[in-house]
Amino acid sequence: MTEAAKTEPQGPMRLIIDFGPLVVFFATYKLSGGGLHGTLVATGAFMAAVVIAIVAALAVFRRVTPMLLLSTVLIITFGAITLYLQDPRFIQMKPTLYYGVLAVMLFIGLARKKPLLRWLFGPIFPGLSEEGWLKLSRNWAIFFVFMAIVNEVMRATLSFDQWLTLKVWGVPIISLVFAAANIPMLLRHGLEADDKAKVVEEAPVE
Repeated sequence: MTEAAKTEPQGPMRLIIDFGPLVVFFATYKLSGGGLHGTLVATGAFMAAVVIAIVAALAVFRRVTPMLLLSTVLIITFGAITLYLQDPRFIQMKPTLYYGVLAVMLFIGLARKKPLLRWLFGPIFPGLSEEGWLKLSRNWAIFFVFMAIVNEVMRATLSFDQWLTLKVWGVPIISLVFAAANIPMLLRHGLEADDKAKVVEEAPVE
């Protein structure tokens, strides 16, 4: 493992930066009484929270991952539309577009034999081989397509309250389980044993 990888902060702060805005969204919605009013108040809080997460990432990690930046841009864009039109459907569409954009990027990279996931995640697995990165990119691309479909099904069949509850508590668990399921494959392609925890820590919890 490189010295940079050893000294870069990880653990709880990474979880707070990635997961914190979703918790703010959920808590504000519940505390505001739900309904359209609660949705609009929670959306505004969500937008503020992701901006704070960007600032925290710059302060702690000295970098912002492309995935966090993409998520922030989409949250602010779709959040603004939601507030302007007072229509919760737009903030619900945001995860679908997020997963879709990431999947398209990864599939384009795979077609060109370039593992773009390495760029998205950053230099966090220095021992991982090119083949390992390609397989990981393929797996995540398929997973992102699956999650985009899941979000659309949830959006179409569930109430906003049910959608938000599954979004905040169910989706991150699925993402972490999927990330952990990739570890045996990554270990066969050069992932260092000390970096196993990073595979889960860096999993997008969007």
